[in-house]
Amino acid sequence: MKQYLELLSTIREHGVVRGDRTGTGTKGVFGYQMRFNLAEGFPLLTTKRVFMKGIIHELLWFLRGDTNIKYLVDNGVHIWDSDAFRYYNELCVKHGVLPVDLNTFLAAAGVESPIEGYRFGDLNHVYGYQWRSWPKASGESIDQIQNVINTLKTNPTSRRMIVSAWNVADVEDMALPPCHTMFQFFVAEGKLSCQLYQRSADCFLGVPFNIASYALLTMMIAKECGLELGDFVHTLGDAHLYLNHLEQADEQLSREPRRLPKMRLNPDVKSIFDYRYEDFTLEGYDPHPAIKAPLSF
Repeated sequence: MKQYLELLSTIREHGVVRGDRTGTGTKGVFGYQMRFNLAEGFPLLTTKRVFMKGIIHELLWFLRGDTNIKYLVDNGVHIWDSDAFRYYNELCVKHGVLPVDLNTFLAAAGVESPIEGYRFGDLNHVYGYQWRSWPKASGESIDQIQNVINTLKTNPTSRRMIVSAWNVADVEDMALPPCHTMFQFFVAEGKLSCQLYQRSADCFLGVPFNIASYALLTMMIAKECGLELGDFVHTLGDAHLYLNHLEQADEQLSREPRRLPKMRLNPDVKSIFDYRYEDFTLEGYDPHPAIKAPLSF
């Protein structure tokens, strides 16, 4: 994963310090691209611990078209808890409802709340909704993921195999506007490649997660469509390190990356919508001695 370490190095050497919505401050660059040959191995960091369990469950959650955190909470993944709870509290203020505490909120995920039309844990029309149920003016919806798969099977040279999460009409009402906004697929010589555009990239915490997630999605789609693996291309807009992550980034830069592991998919699963967590096996993961293996692998 030298590509990722080169990103950190570029930000440390050439980044500009700016303010941000959190008040923490960032150091970053605008416009950066990484390329990973997926045939060479699964692009999971070996210089930093990455929450592989969370990556898999979040991706399966997206593919379900789900926008409530209940599935994640039930599977011990809490990466969306704070955004869901913040969004809930904003709705409570708007509707004049007394909020419950966080533990009560998480335990009630998926249950109807006193706020009309809102279930505890809802995030509104975030990623999964846009991927699987993009609304049309007619009242119908578009399954962007299924459309891409159909096109890959029938017209793989198409230049229109794009999935967008940035629905302008919905952005202001989402619990969190999408950071990874659009991705496109490309087939050449029987190999499937994917390019992601990410408008905002937290390069210490978020980007390693995003790399692995979209690499895995590309693998799943390639398998269903009978294609070999090409490249995952990761294009970043605002690529930044938070100022309180600079020391950790430097520590990671001091570590030598190891050989990439392999990700095995259950060969019996035919559709990307049928995968379960147990259908993924990480093999040959040999992280730097300073870190432990990812959770559950």
